[in-house]
Amino acid sequence: MEEKNEEMIEEILSLIRSDISIEELRDKLNDFHDADLAEALEELDKEERQRFYKALGTERLSEVFAYLEEVEDYFHEIGLEKSADILEEMDADDAVDVLETLPDDYREEIVARLDKEAREDIDLITSYDDDEIGSDMTTNFIVIKKGTDVKGAMRELIKQSGENDNISTIYVVDENDKLYGAIQLTDLIRARDGSDINDIISTSYPSVNAHAKRADELNRLRGYNEDSIPVVDDEDHILGVITAFDVVEAVDEEQGEDYAKLAGLTAEEDLHEPLFKSVRKRMPWLIVLLALGLVVSTVVGSFTGIVAVVPIVIAFQSLILDMSGNGGTQSLAVTIRVLTDEQLSGKDKFKFVLKELRVGFVDGLILGLAAFLLVGLYITFLKKEPMGYSFTVSGCVGISLMTAMIISSLLGTLIPMTFKKLKIDPAVASGPFITTINDLVAVVTYYGLSWLLLVQLLGLKG
Repeated sequence: MEEKNEEMIEEILSLIRSDISIEELRDKLNDFHDADLAEALEELDKEERQRFYKALGTERLSEVFAYLEEVEDYFHEIGLEKSADILEEMDADDAVDVLETLPDDYREEIVARLDKEAREDIDLITSYDDDEIGSDMTTNFIVIKKGTDVKGAMRELIKQSGENDNISTIYVVDENDKLYGAIQLTDLIRARDGSDINDIISTSYPSVNAHAKRADELNRLRGYNEDSIPVVDDEDHILGVITAFDVVEAVDEEQGEDYAKLAGLTAEEDLHEPLFKSVRKRMPWLIVLLALGLVVSTVVGSFTGIVAVVPIVIAFQSLILDMSGNGGTQSLAVTIRVLTDEQLSGKDKFKFVLKELRVGFVDGLILGLAAFLLVGLYITFLKKEPMGYSFTVSGCVGISLMTAMIISSLLGTLIPMTFKKLKIDPAVASGPFITTINDLVAVVTYYGLSWLLLVQLLGLKG
């Protein structure tokens, strides 16, 4: 698939670099997807780009530019007036995304050249916080009045589609301009002129408030599997729509933010972020973890006695720590996802904790038995120790591993739940915190059991 894409990009580049006329080039480029044209644009030199701009024209360039991460250099080449024309042709949400990549002074110059309607749409979307659904919506939608007949609805569709191409769903508003329902385009096309349009209006069509938090709503919106969902204000007036593409994009962004949070970052980093800005994001939790790491080191130091008596146990410390950390991280990831459901009752949470505890026990039991067998064989055949000694040590490793896995699974569930209860973002706080806590638990479990079972109970000597 990737090879086919590369061939397509090469074909676009060859066309642009050929000596065919602008008209012929425009005609041939119409056969390619906007995303492929955007990728090809980044491979062109300045002279070739001018030919590209001329061939596509303002409307098509607006569609291509929506796929670019950075447009400032291209806008400088095109000029302020034409750049403003391109933004006016874009969906308002795409125009907002483009404007956010521009320096403040340059952005202001372009916005000043936009027509009134484009400025109002952009101002509407930027009036919402980044974590609100309103910031993800587009004003590209078709709306008709309640009471319009089938023929009138078709006329409105044709009239409005010149400005709005998001036509798969037509929204209906009542006499107070409040959302009344929605009509699927396919149903409207199949309807006869004399039929009652109310028969094809879905009056229970889902909607979402513009001020709703995207993290709370995305799973619900994704579950509807609709091309678009209307975004309304507190009085149910339709302000815009969030498309399926917007939902997917927002989900990707949320997952990226969650991944950053689990790493202890307050926000994602990008490729071009300044060094010290990245350092500032990472440092707060690293300082906390340094302090916790010193605690872990102190605890490890208190077990030097067992290492002196049975030195081979130190060889399996990393095994216990790694597996304990992996189990805790898995429980943490599942718990963070479950906690996004604000409707969870106390009973549901209790059942979830018990489930994770059982998962930790079964995982620990399987891995503990595997460690018992493999470590025992390793010590017997590679370290040339007596079989009794080998499997005594491996038994301690297996029991320690199982115990650490159970405890780490429990902590991976309880810690984020506790942070949630304390109104602390569990994703930010839990990720780095639980790693170090798991290390502490694993060390205490492993060396504590080693001392108790190998030295005190069995009187084992190295």
